[in-house]
Amino acid sequence: MRIALVSEHADPLAAIGGTDAGGQNVHVAALAAGLVRRGHDVTVFTRRDTTGGAAAVRCEDGYVVRRITAGPPTDVPKDELLQYMPAFGARLRTHLEAERPDLVHAHFWMSGLASRDATRGTGIPVVQTFHALGSVKRREQGDADTSPPTRIDHERRLCRDVDHVVATCADEVEELRELGLPPGRASVIPCGVDTDLFRPGPRRDPDGPPRLLVVGRLVTRKGIGNTVEALRDLPGVELVIAGGPRRDALDADPAVVRLRALADRLGVADRVRLVGSVARPDVPALIRDCDVVVAVPWYEPFGIVPLEAMACGRPVVGSAVGGLLDSVVPGETGELVAPRRPDQVARAVRGLLDDPARRAAYGVASRRRAVERYDWRRVVEQTETVYRAVAGVHARPTTKVLR
Repeated sequence: MRIALVSEHADPLAAIGGTDAGGQNVHVAALAAGLVRRGHDVTVFTRRDTTGGAAAVRCEDGYVVRRITAGPPTDVPKDELLQYMPAFGARLRTHLEAERPDLVHAHFWMSGLASRDATRGTGIPVVQTFHALGSVKRREQGDADTSPPTRIDHERRLCRDVDHVVATCADEVEELRELGLPPGRASVIPCGVDTDLFRPGPRRDPDGPPRLLVVGRLVTRKGIGNTVEALRDLPGVELVIAGGPRRDALDADPAVVRLRALADRLGVADRVRLVGSVARPDVPALIRDCDVVVAVPWYEPFGIVPLEAMACGRPVVGSAVGGLLDSVVPGETGELVAPRRPDQVARAVRGLLDDPARRAAYGVASRRRAVERYDWRRVVEQTETVYRAVAGVHARPTTKVLR
């Protein structure tokens, strides 16, 4: 198949760990590479956010990244990109008319708007993955939500307009039904993990102090501050925080300043280490050098870091939200706690640190679950099945497709 992936703010080649560069970038890159390995022709369309570099790049993994000019060629916060989507969609339409893909897979709601406009009247089907929903964000963040006020209405219309939705967890399907998604129009396919890259192994300093790891964007809703707060009740335990800008730019980053001030106020600054953004190939070693990975966001559409921890044989203490409800099995691969509850985080972590045998058993079960359920090869195969069914509906309108 000829497949177009649209990811307006998440360039698959971008450095991970910035304000708007995280799991979606990883997801799109891995999906594109996996589809190419299965023999498909894949192009990823994203917005140009820099004046440097080529407009089209063929990656080592075989897919092409096309950067479309829409708005200023600079880094723009994703919540301010809606105004540029008409231009993005118009230029995307030019490319699609020339390349005639069998299917477009839009990632994030604004990509969905652009894809819908670009394919109108062409007969090219659109599959949508939201990655996050405005209804959930508004509920969890309230007045702190910086999304455009029309986001939820746009997502509601996309549920009616696109041909199929690929949700990343069962919890998301319930939210989509509330938005009006018709029955039978969604498939649940989780995010994946590269189980060849992320593999178990010992700590490089096995005699070092107990160590926790948090990986992700340093935004408040990721709950990193809650993990810092939990450290008060975990004497002698270190916390490594990976994410944000490069190490040499940490001192000027507002999120880093906020976390350091919190650690100082709580008297745990000597046990908190911020390492900045980490190159993707270096993340597995970072995970293996910890005892427990903590992922306690206030809400989370899916959460790739818990999968990476599981693949490396490390237990996860996660919050009982979104995709973590699917990926983390309490009492088997980790523990789930309520979001915004550092006391529960501390209790769960202490239980694991005090019981090496249980921690090891969780690690073995985590690795097995990651390989059996979340390996990217399995995820790509499931996605391809959806693509063929959706494209088949358009190629043969009278054919009934069983889902």
